[in-house]
This record gives sequence, C-alpha cells and structure tokens, in this order.
Amino acid sequence: MYRLLIADDEALEREGLEWIVQRMLPDTFEIVQAENGRRAIELAEERRPNIVLMDVQMPGIQGLEALREIRKLLPDAKFVLVTAYDSFHYAQEALTLGVKEYIVKPASREQVASLLQRLADELDQERSKRAEHLTLRNKVSTLQPLVENELALILMVDQVAGEGPEQLAQWLEFPLEDCRCLVIAFPGHDSAEDRKPLYETIRRTAKSFGPCLVSSIVERHLAVFLRKPPQAADDWKEEPIRLARKLNDVVQPLLKTEISIGIGSLQSGAEGLRQSYFEAVFASTCSDQVCLFEDLKAGGGPRVPGQGADSEGWQSYVASALRRIREIREEQTSTVIDRAKQYIRQHYSEELSLEEAAESVHLNPFYFSKVFKQHVGETFIDYLTGLRIDRAKQLIEEEDLSLKEVSYQVGYKDPNYFSRVFKKVTGVAPSEYRSQLK
Repeated sequence: MYRLLIADDEALEREGLEWIVQRMLPDTFEIVQAENGRRAIELAEERRPNIVLMDVQMPGIQGLEALREIRKLLPDAKFVLVTAYDSFHYAQEALTLGVKEYIVKPASREQVASLLQRLADELDQERSKRAEHLTLRNKVSTLQPLVENELALILMVDQVAGEGPEQLAQWLEFPLEDCRCLVIAFPGHDSAEDRKPLYETIRRTAKSFGPCLVSSIVERHLAVFLRKPPQAADDWKEEPIRLARKLNDVVQPLLKTEISIGIGSLQSGAEGLRQSYFEAVFASTCSDQVCLFEDLKAGGGPRVPGQGADSEGWQSYVASALRRIREIREEQTSTVIDRAKQYIRQHYSEELSLEEAAESVHLNPFYFSKVFKQHVGETFIDYLTGLRIDRAKQLIEEEDLSLKEVSYQVGYKDPNYFSRVFKKVTGVAPSEYRSQLK
C-alpha cells in the first residue's frame, strides 16, 4: 500500500478525490489530506507520501511553491498538479519541478483512477528495481573478498588455472601497479577456530589504510598487497611500515604470541607484485617484528652457511628460498585436496555442498573449486557424482534395495533426479541397468 497526499483548499474536492480513490482503487492507498500549502509541506515531512496531488490555487503558500519544497524533501515521490485551468504557464513551470502529470478540474473518476493506477504501477516497478539492485549489491559485496583472495593467491604463487590476474584486477578496479606486499607470519600457530576472526581483523585494519588485496591464511602466513597513493613519495616506506606496526598491535593480542611482518619492495605488474611477495616472505623470517626487505638487502642480508655476502650469493640464496616456498605450497595444496577427497568420500551420501567441503579444509569455496579441479582433474560436482553413481551400481547389483531406496542411500532425495543423473553417467536408466544384470 502506498501513501497519497491530497492537497486542496476546498474540502469537497479533497473528499471527492478520496472517495474516487477508495471506491475505484481499494486497498491501494493510505490517504492524507492537507487544506493548504503549508500543511501539505508539514504532512510531507511527517508522513512521506509516495504520490502528491497538489492544487495550484490555494491561500497562503501556493501549490507550485509547496511542490518545490516537497520535492526537496521527497525527490523520489510522484507529483500530480491539479488545476481548474488548462494553463500552459502552470504546466511549463511544473515541468521544471519534475512534475510530469496534471489534472484539469473537473476530472472524471476514470481519469483520476487511471492516472493513479499508472503511478502505482511505476512505484511497483521502481521498488522491484531497488530490491534487485540491493540484492545485486549484496552478492557483489559477498563475492568481492573471494575475488580479492583469488587475485592475491595468484600473485603469491601462480598455480591456479582460470582468469588471469589482469582480468581479476580490472573487475576489482585494483590496478597492479605501485604496490608493496606485507606478509604477516605467525609461526607455530595454526588454530582453525582462530582463522576467521584473525582474517577479519587483518582485513579490516589493512582496508583502513587504503586500497589493498588481502589473501586468506596460507601456511601460517597471510599477504596484504597495499597500493601506493598517487601523491606519495617515490620510495613510499612510511605508510607500509605504519600499517605493519598497526597489524602487529592488533594481531598479537588475538594470538597471544609473537608475530613477524616482512615488507617487500615497491613493484608493478603481476610478476613485480609476486616478487614483492617473495621478498616480504623472506623479510618476515628476520628477527625483527617489522622488517623491510630493502633494509636487509642494503645490509648485505643474513649470512648463509657456505655462501658469501656478495650479490651473486645473496641472489642464489633468495632464489633457493623462493623455490622451497613454491614446493611447500604445492605440497600443502596436495595434502589439503587429499583431506577434502576423504571428507567427500565419508559424506557423499548426505546433502553435501561445495561450501561444506571447502569449510572442512578451511578454504573459501571460490579458491577450493579452482584447486580441486586442478589437482583432481574434474570438478567437485563431477567427483561427488562419480562416487554416488559407483555406489549406486553396487547397491543395484546386490538387489536388496528398491531403486528409490538406492537413490536415498547415495545422497539423492529425488528418485527422478537420481534416475536422470544415473542415465547421464552410465548411458542407461537404473531400471535398465538392473535388467541387464539378470
């Protein structure tokens, strides 16, 4: 139901219009009456009508003047000018106020009802569009952290098939230029229950410092790619260091343990940001709570057994360290996927979703879907379906259960859907498969 404001100095006109609306458009409008322009403005502010029928000629504040004030209060309302004269002057001035409709007295019941019904339909459409827009915004706000995480992971270790970093960066409106990577390392701490509050605290803190990408927690560390503001100094060290110290202040109380934060060099492009990440990983192994990679490099770096402090030895050591990081990530991902497959095998007969499987190994669904297909060679749904149909064939061969019972046993609550899936996979319906066994 919408709210309709009828503003007219003649009581009979107001009552007549209300009678028409209630008689011809029942249960459509809640009606409010105003006897002059001043009262119309007051009621507009108090009751916030969706449609305003405004008489032009009223004592005190005139109709157009009142419309001008109400328009400021209610820019999305529908306005209808009511006049006793078919005056071009009034219509022309009303157009400047956004009034596209007007009624010339005396108007027929059909004319009034038709106009108000059309305006109500427009309000319905606008309300529907607003709801769709809000739903879309909610979906985008939910999806954005997942896409950010995917892009961050690609920049960290380029091992995920699918969209390239440039496409994801464009979608996020996050140019891959002038960024420093910060790596927050919490060695010895890998409590699953702490991951969500820890991630949300780090993400919220990092976002308060400016545009950035925040990865998920991987192998007891997390990466933040912070973008340099256009007006910042060329080397741009102070702000990343300030963020690192702030992160240290907010993370340590959560974990109740020491952490270390490494900061990579200022880089651009996917390869450059990946280099900054590796530098930040290396710097996070420094004994200081906050360590800048350039400071390590300027000081010759840590001494490594069997190597000198010369540039070539330094580069060789860093390259070796980065290769090991890749190996660890690959090993970790394989282990995670093995655990996920085991969880799916244990729960395939239930209403198992991709989100639930991803949660079982502490990965977000978007990233889990990518790495699962990469390592297993098929999608989560195809893998789950394969397990269910293989088990269904075993149960059908045993002949102890009806096809409906087989359907329930392997995780399908709709026998007809089970039959369609079975035929799609095997080429024959479950009943035909059983017949072929006899």
